Amino acid sequence: MSRILALDYGGKRTGIAVTDELQIIASPLDTIETSKLLEFLKQYIAKENVSDLVVGLSVRFSGELNDIENQIQPFLQKFSVEFPTIKVHRENEMFTSKMASRAMFEGGMKKKKRQEKGMVDKVSAVIILQSFLSHKL
Repeated sequence: MSRILALDYGGKRTGIAVTDELQIIASPLDTIETSKLLEFLKQYIAKENVSDLVVGLSVRFSGELNDIENQIQPFLQKFSVEFPTIKVHRENEMFTSKMASRAMFEGGMKKKKRQEKGMVDKVSAVIILQSFLSHKL
C-alpha cells in the first residue's frame, strides 16, 4: 500500500505527519520551514509511495476561513501540478494546536521539549491525520 501525508500548514513552519504503509498509524515526520516545504515533499515522495495528502483546513468559529488560506491555496495548486496523481484532502484543524499541547503535557513530555519550535506543529499534523483516518474507516 501507500502512505498518507498530512500538513499543519503555517506561515513560517509546517508540521508534517505520515501513516505507515497500511494507513493505520499516524506518526510525526518533521517540521519544515514553509518556504522549503515543496522541495522537502518532492524529495520525500521520490523515496516513498504516497497516495494522499491531507492539509488542515483553518476555520474560524464563525465558519469563515482564516487568513492562512491565502497561502495554502497557491501551495495546493503548485502541489497538484507537481503531483497530479496524489489526492488532496482537507481536514478541519480547529483546536489542533491546543490538543497537541495538551497531549504532549499529558504524555509526560518535558517542558523544554514541549517548547521546541515545531514540536506542536508536528503533533498537530498527527492529530489532523488521525482525524482524517477516523473518517476513512
